[in-house]
Amino acid sequence: MSDSNTTDFTNLSTFILLGIPGLDAAHVWISIPFCAMYTIAIFGNFTILFIVKREPSLHEPMYYFLCMVAITDLVLSTSTVPKMLSIFWFNSSEIDFSACLTQMYFLHCFLVTESGIFVAMAFDRYVAICDPLRHSIILTNPMVAKIGVGVVLRGSILVLPYILIARRWPYCRTNIIPHLYCEHMAVVKLACSEIHVSNYYSLSVVFCVFGLDLFFIAVSYTQILRAIFSLPTKDARLKTFGTCGSHICAILTFYIPCLFSALTYRFGKNMALHFHVLIASVYLLMPPMLNPIIYGVRTKQIWDRLLRLFTHKGT
Repeated sequence: MSDSNTTDFTNLSTFILLGIPGLDAAHVWISIPFCAMYTIAIFGNFTILFIVKREPSLHEPMYYFLCMVAITDLVLSTSTVPKMLSIFWFNSSEIDFSACLTQMYFLHCFLVTESGIFVAMAFDRYVAICDPLRHSIILTNPMVAKIGVGVVLRGSILVLPYILIARRWPYCRTNIIPHLYCEHMAVVKLACSEIHVSNYYSLSVVFCVFGLDLFFIAVSYTQILRAIFSLPTKDARLKTFGTCGSHICAILTFYIPCLFSALTYRFGKNMALHFHVLIASVYLLMPPMLNPIIYGVRTKQIWDRLLRLFTHKGT
């Protein structure tokens, strides 16, 4: 007797994104903050890109890296949030298997890419503070471009096995994904075979990539703090540290929710499923929304250009 709930995805390649299990009745209300955060993220990141492009004085490595973060945040949010909102508003929960893998690839690729950009920004601050006379020699425009290409290639290569392995699994249990988007482990858990390879590889990427990135960031800021505390006056120390404040806030906004979500998804067995899904969804929205605000408010050059832009338009 065949099981009617069994689906062979070699023939029928469609998944159903369930949304937030247990909170179906609240989907419309949940969509309001999601839509608001996405709107702020789109507007804020495009504003950062526009201001940096418009102002020649901002054509420096620090702001080029900031533009890379803005582009990465735009890709991250746009690859997931429109589908989330279509689930909330129109109950459009079907997604083609290939489209699901594509979403998974862009999502995880640009998470790894953004982590690499934060390492590059920490290196930029290290050179600017600890060896300022060589900053323009070390971080030339071609070098910044090579770093940007390097972090994108790193993300692309490391995440590609996610897709290749996930595509090989036979999916015959169910086609329902209890999630708002095609998160890697949420998809491969539907496979009707042992998924230890996927599990171990994703864990190794989380711990090695993000762990090493955090290590390099910590080393950079250890040297930066030593240089700051060796300055003769308090005002000089505060002014120098202020140039790193926005970067530190952005790092905390990115890594804390990301690592919390990754670890609770694998080890938080006693947590409710809807809590997992909410945390995993919010951490994709928080950095793209907060990064433009953090850099816009805390970076004087961007704040001044933004005020000048609106003041000029107003007059």
